[in-house]
Amino acid sequence: MPEVFKLPKSLKKNIFHYCPGCHHSIVHRLLCEVIDELNLRDRAVGLASIGCACFLYFYIDVDIVEAPHGRSCSVATGMKRARPELVVFTYQGDGDFAAIGLGDSLHAASRGESITALMINNTVYGMTGGQLSPTTVLQQKTTTTPLGRDPKREGFPLKMAEVLSNFEGVAFCARTAVNTPKRVIETKKLLKKAFLAQLENRGFSYLEILSTCPVNWKMDALSATKHVDKLIEIFPLGVFKDTFGGNSEI
Repeated sequence: MPEVFKLPKSLKKNIFHYCPGCHHSIVHRLLCEVIDELNLRDRAVGLASIGCACFLYFYIDVDIVEAPHGRSCSVATGMKRARPELVVFTYQGDGDFAAIGLGDSLHAASRGESITALMINNTVYGMTGGQLSPTTVLQQKTTTTPLGRDPKREGFPLKMAEVLSNFEGVAFCARTAVNTPKRVIETKKLLKKAFLAQLENRGFSYLEILSTCPVNWKMDALSATKHVDKLIEIFPLGVFKDTFGGNSEI
């Protein structure tokens, strides 16, 4: 009988430690499948900084560098410029990419650095205590907004895909989710496109993936997965810029 399902070669056989219902493990597997299918394992380098993303090296069998908080795009820029034959990607949370690292992220995109940036957007600081992040939605309760995010006090959630799609240096920009089987399949296709943009030296590529954080959302795993549909109303899925040809909704 032919084998139809197996572990990606670049996925380590370690048990995921993530909280029940967290989507990091799904994204890890998809990332490894794309690395294998594009034959990138020997030249891929991942950048992870502070937050749940920093455990990337436990699970993905490629070279991983841990950058200072928010500086993954800057470190990735240096690595790619020094070793242009490498395929360099960042794996960051919304707080890391869009708060302390916002300047690094925007300028790398503006310069059109040939790197691939992945932002896992769960609308909260996951590891550090559940504080407000740049993508926390209105009325969402966090440890620093116990009454819910008030736009008069904390402003509005930052929509990174929409912002980056306007940058001339950005070659590919999309937002997706992994809370249904169909979206898992779509996410893999978009991941592959994000890496192909780098392989073809088109410029900066960005993929935002909506994810759960059941613990800090105060939800069980199933409720958190369903809650992603509500986030999609605020952060619509789609391809916002694609130099391979056109824009489209998912």
